[in-house]
Parts: sequence; structure tokens; C-alpha cells
Amino acid sequence: MRLYSTKNTSSFVGLGEAIMKGLPDDNGLFMPEHFPKLPEQFIKNLKDYTFQEIAFEVSKTLFQGAIPENDLKEIIDNSINFPAPIQTLDEQTHILELFHGPSLAFKDFGARFMAQIMSYFNRGNDKELVILVATSGDTGGAVASGFYKTPGTKVVILYPKGKVSMLQEKQLTTLGHNISALEVEGTFDDCQALVKQAFLDKELNAKIRLTSANSINIARLVPQSFYYYEAFKQLNDYINPIVFVVPSGNYGNITAGLIAQKMGLPISHFVAASNANDIVPHYLCTGDYNPRPSVRTLSNAMDVGNPSNFARMQDLFGFTWNNMSESISGYSINDEATKLGIKEVFEKFNYVIDPHGAVGYLAFKAYQKNHPNTKGIILETAHPSKFKDSVEEVIGQKVDIPERLAILSNKKKESTLMNTMFNPFKDWLISNY
Repeated sequence: MRLYSTKNTSSFVGLGEAIMKGLPDDNGLFMPEHFPKLPEQFIKNLKDYTFQEIAFEVSKTLFQGAIPENDLKEIIDNSINFPAPIQTLDEQTHILELFHGPSLAFKDFGARFMAQIMSYFNRGNDKELVILVATSGDTGGAVASGFYKTPGTKVVILYPKGKVSMLQEKQLTTLGHNISALEVEGTFDDCQALVKQAFLDKELNAKIRLTSANSINIARLVPQSFYYYEAFKQLNDYINPIVFVVPSGNYGNITAGLIAQKMGLPISHFVAASNANDIVPHYLCTGDYNPRPSVRTLSNAMDVGNPSNFARMQDLFGFTWNNMSESISGYSINDEATKLGIKEVFEKFNYVIDPHGAVGYLAFKAYQKNHPNTKGIILETAHPSKFKDSVEEVIGQKVDIPERLAILSNKKKESTLMNTMFNPFKDWLISNY
């Protein structure tokens, strides 16, 4: 398997180098040279495979021998070991629950797979690996859980001060050991900018072996594609058009779906559901891409004003607006509508949905106005208890908190305050690693 940079399609690296570097030297993003098609019989008979078997077949086909099959099976078995069930609201509306992993968010799939595959490629290297990750909410907790006590690795999580929920913050600030948290006085975009600048700083990289655990790393996207097949398997409908509705912030999740589609999964269309940070929906409607500082919303994990994976989306569609807008529809949902969506889903279907899933639900309803015969699979990206106060206020009932999250409430937060300037961040890394 060979990968190129979105900024240089004529220079290639292998899978191991792409994963361990995270970013190309030119600040592009790594992309596979091509996407091999899965056998037609495999796609038609997904119902005959377990989730782990699907993950193995997809990654084996994509990686093209870059990892021996026995090692790849071990990576899959150690990471994709929790379910992604579908809950049906009505005949046309389905919820794909992606919160059954240890941190109760969809990013557990990517983070745990990434921890396993990095450990594989890190074998025999004595130099400590420092993993940088920016989070707008759920990524940090998933990465902290996935890499906790992983030998030879240290994790540095940057998150925006005051812009994640209390339980999300506890997930990334209470583990200790090899996990450190930096509380940045800015937005997620500021956190992301610090991480990207660190990879481009030659002095820093000469002293510290850095990589990223954000969805800028290709190792995060590959496992996120697995649950698109798993969802399709559960519906087992090859006749009606299937639309995936993806609550979107940094757009890694929808990019993973596009990869699944490229490899042969018959997805009819994608709906990109955003909150007030509607940069990509605006682009899909107008052709104008105008990143801007993110604003805080109820669905905070999507509070991104300059999504990194948009570069991969452009690459997949040949940098042509018409091609992308034909395959993806974008909708923006504000906070007041989001609350009404949570309330409607609860009262109509007796289902408790989190704010991100509610954005997806409302985006699908908007899409259905002109496409009434489609079946929608809405990605429910986080457990509603992570947004307990907001959800309880809307539905007027208590939300049960899984024990693995509830026990964090009384744990002491440990973090380091950091401004948005790069040099203090660089100095902190050098002094600590």
C-alpha cells in the first residue's frame, strides 16, 4: 500500500510511515494511492460476517499486504471488540449507535484501532513516541482510553478551556500515567493549529518523535469505515436507496464513509449535518469555502471552523464542487432546533438522543422533504449522558449514566493551562519529553 500527500500526488510513502508520521512534511494529508474494490459477493453477503470479520476483510483489502494477516487479525480482535447496533425509529429512520465503546463515543473505534496498529509499527523502536491530539470533546477521551498505559507512548491532549462538557473533560484529565492534558485558552481550531505547527517545526521533531491521533492520521479513518458496512449489514436492504446522515465537525467520519463507498459499499448519498459551524454545508450549497473561527454550540464536538478532512474530501472528488455536491447534501441546525429535535425523538419514539444525533435527525428530516422514499441511517456519535444536563433539561427526565462514566465525576482534574501561542507549547513539550 502506498499513500501520497494531498499537496503532492507524485511522492509516496508506505502505510507504516504514514501512520507514524501522522502528517506529510508539506502539511497535506496522507491518502491511499487507490481504493481497491471489495468482492461483489462479500458486499452482497455482509449478513454472513461478524463485525470483526468485516473489519478484517476491509482492512486487508485496503492495506494490500502491508501488515501480515495474522497480525492484522490480532489488531482487529483487540480493538473492534464492542458492537455498533442499529435502533429503528420508524421504517425509514434508523439510528446507528456508536457509543458502546469504553469512552462512550464513536471515536473509540478509531482510537483503539490506532493504538494497536501504532504499537505494531512501533515494535523495536526504543525512542518514545509522543502522540499529539486536539479535541473538541470526544476525541480526547477516546484517545486517552485507547492509549492508556500503552508501552512506549505518551499522549498530549489539547482541548479548548470551557468548551467541553464536564464529563468529557474528566475523561481526558483524570487518567494520568502516560496521558497529559493541556487546557488551551481558545477554540478547537486553536488547538488543532498548535498540533499542526508542531509537526512542521524541525527543531521540535529533531528532539521528540511526534505523531498525531486526530483524524488527520489515516489510521483513524480506516476503522471508522468499518461501521458503515456493519450498519448496511443490519438493514440488509439492497433495493431502497440508503442515505448515511453524519453529524460532522472535522469531517473525518464522513470521509471514512466515502472511503467505504469507494471500496464498493452501495451508499446512495451522504447528508453532512452540522451545527452553526456550517462551513462545509455552505460550500456544498454555493461552492464557496470560507473557514472562520468556530462558535460554541450545544453539539460541541462539531464546533470546528476549519475542518482538516475537507482537503481529503476535495481530493476524493477531484477538487470539483459539482461532484461533491451531487454526492453530499449539507444542512445546518441551530441550538434551539437541536433541543426541539431531542424532544421530538423522545416524545415520538421514546428514544433518548444526544445533541449531535439530534442534529443528524433534523438534517435527515430536511433531506426527506425532497427525497421521501429514502432510508436514513443516522450516526449517533456519543452517549446522551455525556450531555446529561442539556438533555435532561429538554426531556424532563433523568438520563442514566453508565458506571464507567459516572465514576469520573468525583475524580480530580489534572491539566496544564496553555495560551494559543506556539512557543510556550513547544517549550512545554521539550521540557516534558
